[in-house]
Amino acid sequence: MQREKKSIKMQKYRILLSVAFLLIGIAAIAFGQPKIIFDTDIGGDADDLGALVMLHNLMSRGECELLAVMSWTTERYAVPAIDAVNRYYNHPEIPIGVRKDGISDVEWNYNRAITEHFKHRLTYETAREATGLYRKILAGSADRSVTIVTVGPLENIRKLIDSPPDQYSDLDGMALIHRKVKEFVVMGGQFPSGTDEWNFNGNMPGVTRYVLDHIDVPVTFSGFEVGRAIQTGAVFNGLEEHHPLQVGFKHFSAHAPWIKQHFRGAILDNSTFDQTAVLYAVRGGVGRYWDRVEDGWCQADSAGGNRWVPGRNSNHSYLKLRDNAEVMEQIIESIMLNDFDAGAM
Repeated sequence: MQREKKSIKMQKYRILLSVAFLLIGIAAIAFGQPKIIFDTDIGGDADDLGALVMLHNLMSRGECELLAVMSWTTERYAVPAIDAVNRYYNHPEIPIGVRKDGISDVEWNYNRAITEHFKHRLTYETAREATGLYRKILAGSADRSVTIVTVGPLENIRKLIDSPPDQYSDLDGMALIHRKVKEFVVMGGQFPSGTDEWNFNGNMPGVTRYVLDHIDVPVTFSGFEVGRAIQTGAVFNGLEEHHPLQVGFKHFSAHAPWIKQHFRGAILDNSTFDQTAVLYAVRGGVGRYWDRVEDGWCQADSAGGNRWVPGRNSNHSYLKLRDNAEVMEQIIESIMLNDFDAGAM
């Protein structure tokens, strides 16, 4: 009886969500697509792959425009994996930039598994350096038109801030950001406070604090606690074997140090950190599945910690989960699966 009630409840949620997302889609067309640069540390956690797939599916529906993908990760197969996913989803033209701080090898990352299963052309060596690509795209964009979504550490943004004028723009990096960027959506930190969160740390002491001290455009944070509450991934066990989500999430479940001990041959559910940032960046949803906490600012320390300081009028805000976690899981999974009739219209 309880299962039947839960099933009826979820069916009602699906109907309401279908109507809501139809209206959101109409609004996106009417008011213009979000233009997004996606900055990722792909390979270490499967949520980056899920977030990139979401962007492709949403772009195919006309809900956003993915201007570029920037890789914080210098791991050997990161750029080829991004290129492979772009090509699989029929968007091979999307440019890829990478942090050129020396190539690295991380054997257990799923990037190599992706490149072994899917066609790709670009490599770490042939991809553009991220700072130059950032500057080129921003310089060619309308003022305050670009949303930068960061789902990894912020070193690419620090380098952009410090970049001098060049052939693309007479503005330095900070001025270029302030003129061209509409909003930063940052998956990182913990709210109202936390310590040693990876995206705020990244083994790069002080980078997050430097970035937040230098940018003066709106910054919306989707913190660790938001993505931790939403668990997705096991649904991909139903996909064909030759699918990026099946390949990437299964390799992650089998090899990631913090989850592999639970692997029994099937994809495991995983925290949905980066996908929340993409969902907000494209569809908003404040007042529907999260609330926005304002009237304060995010103070970052040099070791991956942060705290929300209330009372100061700033451009910072953070998301606080509002809707039922099961509903959010269904929304995000259906966008990753490009199955919008399942609850993500």
